[in-house]
Amino acid sequence: MRLLNLLLLAILSWLQYDFWLGKNGMVDYLAVRDNVVVQQQANAELAQRNQQMYFEIHDLHRGQEAIEERARNELGMIGTGETFFRIVSD
Repeated sequence: MRLLNLLLLAILSWLQYDFWLGKNGMVDYLAVRDNVVVQQQANAELAQRNQQMYFEIHDLHRGQEAIEERARNELGMIGTGETFFRIVSD
């Protein structure tokens, strides 16, 4: 009986060690869980950026106003018949 108890205690100890510190144990699980949370946050940010790009693409396909506004702001273009004034401070 005593040998059986010792054997069961050894098996229980081995299983606990394997559960906490073994390959794919609790320590590995917690590390992977933290990595998943970080990756989900990064994916959410990228999804938001993609959504903004889709809105911008849709706006550019929809009309000339968005194209004209982008040309004025980013390329410094002016329309025909318009006068460009640059104000320089002292």
